[in-house]
Amino acid sequence: MLRVLGLRLLLSVPLLLFVTALTFFLVSLTPGDPAVVILGQNRAPEEYQRLREQLGLLDPVPVQYARWLGTLTQGSLGVSIFNNEPVVAKLGARLGVTLSLVTLTALVASVVGVALGIASALRQGALARAVDVLSLLGIVLPNFWVALVLVAVFAVRLRWFPAIGYVQPSTSTGGWLRSLALPVVVLAGPAIGLIAQQTRNAMLDVLDRPFIRTLRAGGVPPASLIYRHALRNAGIPIITVVGLVFIALLGGTIIAENVFALPGLGGLAVEATSRHDLPVIQGIVLYFTVIVVVVNLVIDVIYAWLNPRVRVT
Repeated sequence: MLRVLGLRLLLSVPLLLFVTALTFFLVSLTPGDPAVVILGQNRAPEEYQRLREQLGLLDPVPVQYARWLGTLTQGSLGVSIFNNEPVVAKLGARLGVTLSLVTLTALVASVVGVALGIASALRQGALARAVDVLSLLGIVLPNFWVALVLVAVFAVRLRWFPAIGYVQPSTSTGGWLRSLALPVVVLAGPAIGLIAQQTRNAMLDVLDRPFIRTLRAGGVPPASLIYRHALRNAGIPIITVVGLVFIALLGGTIIAENVFALPGLGGLAVEATSRHDLPVIQGIVLYFTVIVVVVNLVIDVIYAWLNPRVRVT
């Protein structure tokens, strides 16, 4: 297993190179010039050219990317074009916010989604249809609209939760949970329906297998039959969709962090893109890609734990 995980880590290096190179070239094609943003419209041509030369923007794009790779091999991601702040420090101050939001959302969506999926598989009928409706609503309703409705009801009118802002868990655990409550609900809604549907389908497939009927005829208690045997055998497709949800939530943080003014990587990505701050954009893409790689490795480990006969190749 360790050899396989080591091979997966080795294969992730070309993925990181491909994603960062693609991002670098795509950003270079987008409209915008950081020199113009820094100097403004009323700029002297000589000053403009001098600043572009200082920022290395006069070099061909492949040369700029090679220079960025050089800084990466030295353990650095460069500095922000606008304030010369090290990108590693800039992202490190915001990484915890994004990871807190994504992890808490994935946890809530997994627990609620799996519970609803199991219940709808056992009872079906109206509960199964409710899961389908919940999944459809999660897909149809825009996240930003749901966020605005939740803010208007629970933050402005009822004042149960703050409308904007983030509280560090080291400052107040309760305040941290309250500051993330509404963003988590916004992001977890679509994920709950998706996980519930996958759990129901996987459970129905396992519950219809001969070994489950044999165990039931042998007098195995219902709770043990469902949670120890059926759920474990249905775990691989459920874990797969949970992993996909976790990865998809990284993109969802962009909307949530901007609506709720959370100081995370998603909001920083929007700011850096609007200002054409390429080192910051590259750093965020690298961080997100590494998170995706780690999530996939964790899923492989869980696969092997759920079913030792599964050989990860």
